Amino acid sequence: MENVVFDRIREEISDSDVVLFMKGTPVFPQCGFSATVTQVLTTMGVKFKGINVLEDPGIRDGIKSFSSWPTIPQLYVKGEFVGGCDIVREMYDSGELQQLLADKGVQTQAA
Repeated sequence: MENVVFDRIREEISDSDVVLFMKGTPVFPQCGFSATVTQVLTTMGVKFKGINVLEDPGIRDGIKSFSSWPTIPQLYVKGEFVGGCDIVREMYDSGELQQLLADKGVQTQAA
């Protein structure tokens, strides 16, 4: 069962450059942490795909095992796990997130 979920996760993170596994949707986040990461990405003008883990218990549990990270949201850039809310916020504040996206060739809107 786990392999099927992992395959779906791999497919999602390989299909889009920036993927956010979150509670809710980018338009209507269902938790403050998901809302914060959505806000950071939106502020930067990053196009990303939001995956609502609340709609799929398999993905909700599977993503935690897949990344060995216990919480949601989880941000992936070009198939690589970046982190959760605190890490994304810290990286954004320090300029690391902008650098990572630039290094990976992900377009952002210049502020």
